[in-house]
Amino acid sequence: MRVNVLGNTGIKVTELCLGALPMGPLQKNMPLQDCIRVVETALIRGITFIDTAQMYQTYAPIRKALKTTGIRPVIASKSTAPDYEGMEKAIEEALEQLDVHYVDIFLLHAARMGTEVFDARAGAIECMKDYKAKGIIRAMGISTHDVKVARLAATRQDMDIVFPIINKAGTGIINGNIEDMKKAIMDNHAAGKGVYLMKVLAGGNLINDYMASVDFARDIGGCHSIAIGMVSPQEVNFNVDYFSGNYDPGKTPTVKGYSKRYKIFTNLCKGCKACIAVCPNYAIEFDEENKKAYINDEKCLTCGYCNPACGEFAIRTI
Repeated sequence: MRVNVLGNTGIKVTELCLGALPMGPLQKNMPLQDCIRVVETALIRGITFIDTAQMYQTYAPIRKALKTTGIRPVIASKSTAPDYEGMEKAIEEALEQLDVHYVDIFLLHAARMGTEVFDARAGAIECMKDYKAKGIIRAMGISTHDVKVARLAATRQDMDIVFPIINKAGTGIINGNIEDMKKAIMDNHAAGKGVYLMKVLAGGNLINDYMASVDFARDIGGCHSIAIGMVSPQEVNFNVDYFSGNYDPGKTPTVKGYSKRYKIFTNLCKGCKACIAVCPNYAIEFDEENKKAYINDEKCLTCGYCNPACGEFAIRTI
């Protein structure tokens, strides 16, 4: 696999990054041992970059896999914390639960927020700066679905890393289109930022067009790594082989025929709209006549962020 340096950070990563979201409780909610095996396989097969988040609740399997393999990859985490105290708690939680002395990359988890994010979360940014000065995080940045945010990040000295959404369908991009996001990525690259990409398979919706989708992302200039969610050793092996030039469709039964949907069961929905507030792609809409929320499948990224927001457990994977 190719190894690239994330902009001016000096941090070296493989082109393929293990995305830890899908195996956790927001999506597949896999048993701990199964999650550990996925991370172990990734590390043993040479993936040196893992993307996780406070929200994903996947620190435990990463910690266990680091111990069993003795391999220390580059780890990126992120938090939605709005202020200094919240971000400090998030960083300390990552250090403790991962059992590490430093976290390589820490990001503002801001998929849906617009350019106001830098003012609204100024306290969180100050905290990240302080922890970077102490060497407890090596680089800081932002994850975003918003073209305008990605463009603004390119102009800010405090943003070392940008983690934008892009895929060949344009699913999930806010305030722009595919070409706009490509331009924002190139702006960040020109500014010396590290760039890695999220949701190149549109949250799994493009899985049956895997090769074209991944090749599209790999051909984007200015990016250094691509995060792909994986939920089995077979998927890890397939992705590693593909990124290494050894594609064999016969060895990838878990990739074929994949489908996943989230549904709001209206008999359980209380109409509180909490799920609408957290959806990063505005995919949850509201039936004013019946006072029920529902999911627009054409917009849904199947990220699962809505699931914990529902106190009635009305949102289920089908």
